Amino acid sequence: MSKLVPTKVFLTRGVGRHRYQLKSFEEALRKAGVAQQNLVTVSSILPPNCRVVSKGNGLKSLCPGEICFCVMARSDTDEHQRLVTSSIGVAVPRDRNQWGYLSEVHGHGMNEATAADMAEDLAAGMLGTTLGLEVDPNKAWSEKEQVYKSSGMIIRTTNITQTARGQQDLWTTTVAMAVFLFD
Repeated sequence: MSKLVPTKVFLTRGVGRHRYQLKSFEEALRKAGVAQQNLVTVSSILPPNCRVVSKGNGLKSLCPGEICFCVMARSDTDEHQRLVTSSIGVAVPRDRNQWGYLSEVHGHGMNEATAADMAEDLAAGMLGTTLGLEVDPNKAWSEKEQVYKSSGMIIRTTNITQTARGQQDLWTTTVAMAVFLFD
């Protein structure tokens, strides 16, 4: 039996607004470029040797109706001026034969910088503990990031984050996603 292991991943995001929650979500997926896919959410492992590619290259690989596996963060609100945030964090190990981590942050009232830092912190923290790195969880992300990167075991962290404020009489949905691709 063949194994289903993604070889590439791309990051995307979007925000949608509509009077119906489902349509707001669909609009966010449209802005992210993946509304024509059948999305299956999975947990947060970045497979060994999985390359991060650009959104443009990733979208070119997709076919309408295709089943796509993704890690998705989603936040919705129908409250005027309420801030919603969705963020995906990525932690890539130096040893490409080792798996990395993806994290999801779904939030209300969190600005883009806070959500982005939290997403990277979570992904790096999960990868760090897998690699045997113990870092004080009470330190700020900027301090922990230096420890992780100076260890030489984590080569890169990144994130994709989408924030939006709710509007009067509309649902507002944010999505951030890591979409997996297969050769």
